[in-house]
Amino acid sequence: MAPDSQVSKQVRRHAVPFTGDKKELDTLMDLVGDSSFVLIGEASHGTHEYYKTRIDLTKRLIEEKGFNVVCAEADWPDALRVNRFVKGISDDENAVSALAGFQRFPTWLWRNADVLSFVEWLKAYNEKVSNFDAKVGFYGLDLYSLYRSIEAIINYLEPLDPDAADRARERYSCLSAYGYDEQAYGYAAALGLARECEENILNQLVELQKKELEYLKKDGPRAKDEFFFAEQNAILVTHAQAYYREMFRGRMSTWNLRDTHMMKTLLNLRAHMKESGTEMKAVIWAHNSHLGDARATEMSSRGELNLGQLVRQHLGENCCLIGFSGYSGTVTAASKWGGPAERKVVIPGMIGSFENLFSKVDLPAFILPFRATGLINGLRHPRLQRAIGVLYIPETERYSHYFFSTLPKQFDAIVHFQETQAVEPLERNALWSEGETRIEDLVD
Repeated sequence: MAPDSQVSKQVRRHAVPFTGDKKELDTLMDLVGDSSFVLIGEASHGTHEYYKTRIDLTKRLIEEKGFNVVCAEADWPDALRVNRFVKGISDDENAVSALAGFQRFPTWLWRNADVLSFVEWLKAYNEKVSNFDAKVGFYGLDLYSLYRSIEAIINYLEPLDPDAADRARERYSCLSAYGYDEQAYGYAAALGLARECEENILNQLVELQKKELEYLKKDGPRAKDEFFFAEQNAILVTHAQAYYREMFRGRMSTWNLRDTHMMKTLLNLRAHMKESGTEMKAVIWAHNSHLGDARATEMSSRGELNLGQLVRQHLGENCCLIGFSGYSGTVTAASKWGGPAERKVVIPGMIGSFENLFSKVDLPAFILPFRATGLINGLRHPRLQRAIGVLYIPETERYSHYFFSTLPKQFDAIVHFQETQAVEPLERNALWSEGETRIEDLVD
């Protein structure tokens, strides 16, 4: 393996300086080319530079390349509320209200200043589009919304078929025994106490699908869309109950269930749009760990796959995968699951990591496309790569936040920042506002 000093010089020769200006994203726009699916990651769920750059690139893809869908690592019913707002068919008066559906931890993931600005921009952009079907949509791919999706199904059925709504309530009522707590349901299901629920959930999906033609005749001008939205919620409930069941059986398959669900949702949305005469061109937002090809990481050795891998396998060259990395700075994250948002100092990238290697490149930020043979040779050996999710636990930095990957096989390009800032939550608590934990306090 070549020494880091030599590899960093290779990186510098191929790196494109980036100051954060939207116009400087030409390298990525050229890389996207004619691709119809652009997956844009993030190295943490709480970094302003990742959000802003991803949003700036998305705007250009919409304006210059005709992209018509943004799909996010977000729950289907919550994102659908935003979709209705940006398309001008909701009762929400503003973008803050449209984002109010995101109440599940961590709320700052989508209820933050950067996403708010994008939702406002997308609403204004769509107002200039006269054809409703040509307006850009915003959808969620994730499967955590078990109970909110049930509520959405019943709300859809109530005005169309009250008897069917009652049957849905009855079928889903077995879930109320677990206090509308997904984890409590998962624990019971893992013990074999919820078999009747599993059957009821599947029967509800089957009945809804059988009544499609009947409901399309009764509904209004957007009947096909509304039925599709309800059907996706019913599919989500079937996948979510399986996910929570497997979670408490301690199986690795929960990750695969989740990312396979994301892929199926993406393909279902694509098919739905095609039925209406619209070809999907989608930007997909999620964490690097979901969007960088899992086959190029240690995930693969554990039998795990991800959305990036599935998209590449299904769509081939019709996709482009873009990731992010950062050396140091601050991040918005919690210290424990369900805990409050904190503004935390990010420890500088560990020796032996891509982040540490990139810190030796004399640029504050840069774009690194992986198309040059010399560069790929210099980076072809696996290195540590950092991943910060909704939690950041610097006390166990190596164990909690690093894994091995081969970056040029994982992504088509990476955007690196030497110093980053925490994303601003819409609801800033005292803990977040007080400032960052000092690095000295973490390493003493």
